[in-house]
Amino acid sequence: MAIKTIDELEDILSEPTPELIEAFSRLDGDIMVLGAGGKMGPTLTRMAKRASEAAGIERRVMAASIYPSATDKQRLQDAGIETIECDFLRPGQLHALPNAKNVMFMVGMKFGSSGAEGMTWAINTFLPGAVANKYSSSRIVAFSSGNIYKFVPADSGGSTETSELSPVGEYAMSVLGRERVLQHFSAQRNIPVSLIRLNYAVELRYGVLVDIAQKVWAGEAIDVTNGFVNVIWQGDANVMALRAFEKTSVPPFALNVAGPEILKVREVAENYGRLMGKEVTIVGEESPDALLSNGSLGYELYGKPKVTADQMMEWIAEWIMAGGESIGKPTHFETRDGKF
Repeated sequence: MAIKTIDELEDILSEPTPELIEAFSRLDGDIMVLGAGGKMGPTLTRMAKRASEAAGIERRVMAASIYPSATDKQRLQDAGIETIECDFLRPGQLHALPNAKNVMFMVGMKFGSSGAEGMTWAINTFLPGAVANKYSSSRIVAFSSGNIYKFVPADSGGSTETSELSPVGEYAMSVLGRERVLQHFSAQRNIPVSLIRLNYAVELRYGVLVDIAQKVWAGEAIDVTNGFVNVIWQGDANVMALRAFEKTSVPPFALNVAGPEILKVREVAENYGRLMGKEVTIVGEESPDALLSNGSLGYELYGKPKVTADQMMEWIAEWIMAGGESIGKPTHFETRDGKF
């Protein structure tokens, strides 16, 4: 089954599972998504709305963002979601947002963080404290990143939620700062929190697998120095993040959201070469370690992701060869010095 249109893609990415619908039948209160205009926010917010409706629960689902894309904003409104323009660092704008029992915190800065370190720390570390003060009576699910772990051997199975945290570079340090700030306010204000350590979400318009496929299609060389990656289909990541409202706790509950396969970049590129009928040029040699996350806890709680890496690669190859739209934000997964 090829995915041919953005409408079809976003319907798939926002489709709730029966288990999520059941969980949402038990979840009380309204939902506020902060940072709903990013790469994952629009489909996650739509999934929250669809799961609530399917569960027969009447609740407000609200989406706050600076909305870089007017199209994303309109799609949310068309789905019956309340959209609110908010520059979270502007005085008074965060405080003026409606209250909600359930808060999904997706605001973050990664791409372009090198050269804008002050803004990176303000968004990734200062803002979480402001959000915790604003929503001190709420449950908070906050996105974090697998970048806060240290590099581990490719055959290790990846870092678990209890592994050493050893962030490389200011972006990863600031994300660990986000976790620590929320940990503090969770304890001080008795705020139940879940932390979503994502590594890495993929759909047809962005992600590690898209980056590699675009280079193969364009005839560009693939650098395999950072030779191993985790990926997870964005729809599966959306489900796990929304299910994490059930697991919010004091102290915060941490969850790796990552795919079950540790993929070798060289083999991914070669697979795209076959799918696209292209010669593949490989440069570099694989380093023995990489940023890898072990998602086993999430599978025990919620089951394994529904979409496999092989399926993602087939869909992505078809999408790119058909001239499908790209978000145009490379992941810089090749980076090993933490500079994004």
